[in-house]
Amino acid sequence: MSAALPAARSAFRLDLTGLDTRPAQVWGGVRLVPLVRPEPIADLRLHQELYEDEYAAVPVGRRAAYHSYIPHGFVADWTRDGTPAAAYGTRLDAPGAPGASAAPPDRVRVRVPRRLAKREGRTRLRFLPLHLALDGYLALHFGGPTVTWEQWSERALRRGLSPRAEEAYAGGQVRGLADALRVFELHPGQCGLVVYVADALAAAFVVPHPDDYRALHRTLLLDLYGELIHHYALLSAAVPDFRADLRTEGPITSTADLRAAVGRQERAWAAFHDGTMAGGLLDTVYRARTVRRLDRFTLARFLPDFRPREENHIGEAITDELGRVAYLKTFRLSEPQVRRGYLLDRLAAHDWHLPATAAALNLTEPQLAVRLEGAGFGELLRKDVLDHYRRAARG
Repeated sequence: MSAALPAARSAFRLDLTGLDTRPAQVWGGVRLVPLVRPEPIADLRLHQELYEDEYAAVPVGRRAAYHSYIPHGFVADWTRDGTPAAAYGTRLDAPGAPGASAAPPDRVRVRVPRRLAKREGRTRLRFLPLHLALDGYLALHFGGPTVTWEQWSERALRRGLSPRAEEAYAGGQVRGLADALRVFELHPGQCGLVVYVADALAAAFVVPHPDDYRALHRTLLLDLYGELIHHYALLSAAVPDFRADLRTEGPITSTADLRAAVGRQERAWAAFHDGTMAGGLLDTVYRARTVRRLDRFTLARFLPDFRPREENHIGEAITDELGRVAYLKTFRLSEPQVRRGYLLDRLAAHDWHLPATAAALNLTEPQLAVRLEGAGFGELLRKDVLDHYRRAARG
């Protein structure tokens, strides 16, 4: 949770220029779509740090902290002159001698990192993957009502939305994901992966260099996934595999004809994936907030406009000076999470004035109050006011 109000945000669209989409790999209900860089980014490298204490409390504001399951962190190294950067190996950040065993603890122990993203030297940054994005979502209008309207409780006016909490599942709990990551081989030059569960886009992960991806491929099992994805993984049947049919390519009489036909099928698949399957992620204009400058690169986190009953993703990205993605990690919001973000955005847009917000949403005040209660914000309203709205809604 974070008490700091978000800084001004700029419009942001994911630009995956330099990444090629390869044919999907299917395992049960999980579909993996590899992303390949013909030319890797050499002057930015990522490596992993494993933490012995997986539960962390990170101070992020005045009398506020972000608490979460954090099994590992990423360290970004870059160079200022464009020369290749070195990637350092994975290490265990635990007390005792280097190389100490990472056996699971008997009880949950808490780490207290100083920041979600901390610069260590001129060309090194340590950050907690995905948690930058989640903190941005939890910090959304965290301060609560900006005007003292009579409907809000003293708790809402004094403490705002503290605490805010959301549930998520580790990748190891998403059925079929571990097997899919283990079974399929990596493509030459692979620098990323788009994960689908029951053909719902669950997450996208991109790194600058193939060596980084080989080292970080299994970290997808340590990432967090929403309730929607966990639910789909449990209940979905196997998804169909998309197989190319070269009979539609006309007569093939030589190896060159075969190679050309295969190339056309791969381009058609890539266009279908990028334009249709991943459209909900790639065609959205996000609100981005810069976290750190890394010379020619920028680390930022982004939020959608919270469109109910549509696909919504939050995430974090490192982009170059042209806005092209070098690093990316996303999290798909469930419908209740989208509704919470949407209601907070609408309230903030109307200065937390319930009648004005209700009118903008084509609702009555009682209907809006019931929605707020259903979204988990009922405690922000005075009890007598909420009781009155409940009676009015029933009547």
